[in-house]
Amino acid sequence: MTNERFRVRVTKDHLVFSAAHFITFAGNICERLHGHNWRVAAEVAGALDENYYVFDFIALRDELQAIVDELDHRVLLPTEHAEIKVVAGDREVEATFEERRWVFPREDCILLPLENTTAELIARWIGRRLEDVVHQKAGAPVESIRVDVEENFGQWATCEMSL
Repeated sequence: MTNERFRVRVTKDHLVFSAAHFITFAGNICERLHGHNWRVAAEVAGALDENYYVFDFIALRDELQAIVDELDHRVLLPTEHAEIKVVAGDREVEATFEERRWVFPREDCILLPLENTTAELIARWIGRRLEDVVHQKAGAPVESIRVDVEENFGQWATCEMSL
């Protein structure tokens, strides 16, 4: 029996996306619409496969890049929020919170099945997207996926999921 654990991690200068969002907190406080240059990293932990690696760096990097590209230059809107209502039409998306109302071109938005567009929940959403690929492409059992999302320099949120 060994107590060795193996992990692979990808974080690259190009694993970034620029996106706008707003969140609510403390009940009825709603931030103003604002943007970030978000940065993303992902880590996979598990047993070594027949090639003696946990997961292919390139496959992880490419899948993470595809997800980041979907988010880039978009307005991130939560579809599961109790108070923010999001209605998408063919040409535009309307979001409302109490007396506030925003209307965006449909192509500029990504509707996320989240309760709030916090860095924590975005990290979870990315992790769930990666989970399917990891299961399909892993050569050995994978124990966990960890996704880190930096919303602002030095401000990271992390979601780690056991598989």
